[in-house]
Amino acid sequence: MKRRILITGTSSGIGYGLAKHFCSLGAEVLGLSRGDCDLSQSFSNYHHYHIDLCNNKALPENINVIFQSHKAFDLVILNAGVLGDIASFEQQSVERAKHVMDINVWANKALIDLFLVNKIVVKQWIAISSGAAKNGSAGWGAYSVSKAALNMLIQTYAVENPQMHFCALAPGLVDTQMQDYISALPNKEGFPAIDRLKEAKGTEAMPDPISAAPMLINAMQKALEFDSGVFLDVRDLA
Repeated sequence: MKRRILITGTSSGIGYGLAKHFCSLGAEVLGLSRGDCDLSQSFSNYHHYHIDLCNNKALPENINVIFQSHKAFDLVILNAGVLGDIASFEQQSVERAKHVMDINVWANKALIDLFLVNKIVVKQWIAISSGAAKNGSAGWGAYSVSKAALNMLIQTYAVENPQMHFCALAPGLVDTQMQDYISALPNKEGFPAIDRLKEAKGTEAMPDPISAAPMLINAMQKALEFDSGVFLDVRDLA
């Protein structure tokens, strides 16, 4: 039977790379993002939905369009997210930090809740996390806090829903638009993580999303060997 997979944030980056590779493997892929995605032009098994996950009022109705014809998924990948500002934490406003939390944490909670309330069967949940959730690097305050909260969100749902498998997965270094933004920063404050990322960009240490997709998908399969709710880093699973 053809696998059915839902991925958020498929207009670019990791979400796009994963969606393309899953489509090439023959899976039925449903992609959610605010922006467009050209995969439907190349793959008849890709279906795109323009959905703003942070629009709490419209989200239930928009997702219900999917649920009307899809009652079960083999895999749901919570990939959509934002970096926020790179600056000393005291220079990051509470409002901007809340915005990062809304997208990286609460939008995922809202989506998971809708699946549970509507009794949609999901075998495996993968939330794209980050090593920043544990490292606490200077300049990454809001992003690090949001990813740490995402890890606990996943752990909590895993405990409360033992019939499903949950995992927060750090994808390692992947050359996305986020890395384009970081590489263009002047780094006046001398944050070490920025210098490391700039050095990695354009090398084998930072593959593009299309090249990274098989490695990420392999890690997702390996995640099933661990207890539900675990946080894993793909670099530890290679």
